[in-house]
Amino acid sequence: MTLTELKYIIAVAAERHFGRAAQRCFVSQPSLSAAVKKLEDELGVLIFERGKNEVLVTQIGAQVVAQARRVVEEAERVKAVARQGKNPLVGSFRLGIIHTIAPYLLPDLVVRLRAVAPEMPLDIEENLTANLDQMLKSGLVDAAILALPYEAAGVELLPLYDEEFRVIVPSRHPWARRRTVDADELAEQNLLLLSIGHCFRDQVLGACHEFARAPSSGKQGNSLETIRNMVASGMGVSVLPATALTPKYSNPLIKALDFARPRPTRRVVLAYRQGFPRSKAIEAIARVCAGLELPIASLASVS
Repeated sequence: MTLTELKYIIAVAAERHFGRAAQRCFVSQPSLSAAVKKLEDELGVLIFERGKNEVLVTQIGAQVVAQARRVVEEAERVKAVARQGKNPLVGSFRLGIIHTIAPYLLPDLVVRLRAVAPEMPLDIEENLTANLDQMLKSGLVDAAILALPYEAAGVELLPLYDEEFRVIVPSRHPWARRRTVDADELAEQNLLLLSIGHCFRDQVLGACHEFARAPSSGKQGNSLETIRNMVASGMGVSVLPATALTPKYSNPLIKALDFARPRPTRRVVLAYRQGFPRSKAIEAIARVCAGLELPIASLASVS
């Protein structure tokens, strides 16, 4: 039994005709027919019923063909793995990314990375930091874009960029005419936060350390876009990363203000396992992030 013979029976099952199957496989019909017959003899079963005008797959033949497809697919995956070994920029890359970064970084990252590594599509997993930490350690993702603080044994961190936080208020809020806000002033406001489990929530509370009250019911959201719309509706004020406040996300019902200096920031990193073999892929992602036209201070220094 050979992969070639398996490919032949897959073709015959698809075409229901030995002549068309031979054309599809770029071989002569006698050669294909002989190979199929040889495989049937070896297995001791009839895979096809030969008719004058059509070839039918037998009941056991359908099972054989289904298994043949799986074998051929797995063989192709072996080749793909080998290609990745020769070229780290070939083959899908499983990238984890946290919710508060994904919507604002990925659109530009995917486009730029496609130009740099067209044969390396991103298989994206958007999740919480705690979940991505486990997926990274267990090999379910190749790397993850996270915000500090984060550290884990056996994991390398490649700094990508720093970005500032900004305050958002409803357009009719008394602060709407101001240019800056002191972090301590947020303690007097209805501060809308992400729900517990999001690292960005902890980062905001760390920056606005005077805000110690637990948020009341209804004052939390599961995404920054939910928070943005809650502010637009007049429910309170909040804090967003600068990448979430580029012109394409502008809203006439919201005014974005700078923090008074020193302005709170977050550092975004690319986390990957020590010894991960596709170092060139890691470098490519970092290099693309460094060249994005976003309100960030790039930190990546890869050659």
